[in-house]
Amino acid sequence: MHDTNKQSVCRCNWCNLKNPLYVEYHDREWGVAQHDDAMLFELLILESFQAGLSWECVLNKRQNFRRAFDGFALERICGYDTKKIEALMADPGIIRNRRKIEAAIKNARIFRAIQQEYLSFDAYIWHFTDGQVVYETGKASSELSDQISKDLKKRGMGFVGTTIIYAYLQAIGVIHSHDEECFLYKEQSDPTTDFC
Repeated sequence: MHDTNKQSVCRCNWCNLKNPLYVEYHDREWGVAQHDDAMLFELLILESFQAGLSWECVLNKRQNFRRAFDGFALERICGYDTKKIEALMADPGIIRNRRKIEAAIKNARIFRAIQQEYLSFDAYIWHFTDGQVVYETGKASSELSDQISKDLKKRGMGFVGTTIIYAYLQAIGVIHSHDEECFLYKEQSDPTTDFC
């Protein structure tokens, strides 16, 4: 077991070591295979707000987003109306971008439709790799993110370009991208151990 409290521990070079929230996210969450639909939904919405910004900016506001978006309760967000949009636009704790807020609501409804089609969003997102983790580093997009981005856009989602989707796939562990120098780095191993 790794002792992540030691300063000598090497992490991915994008991780701001001066931000405890970011270090905790890197060490405990980023790249861990995620199968809970509620968390898959939360991260998808948060990634969409990242467009044009840094993930650290979004992460720092995560608790504010959770409060403002009713704990990312899917059914509640699907029912948001113009009054709620205006309330979100007036909330200084989140990223106040009308297009992103409106897209989050539309994306929630499409997320729900995908759940109904595949029985879970987990089944949908992991079917693109047949349940296997992809191991690669140093990329911002790939054929996989292109494919998923194209499918989500065709379904009507917004702010789901290939770069955003690639970052999302890294976050939820479909793509394992820790730097080679990072204590969490893993290489492709026996495929039989990588099924989710």
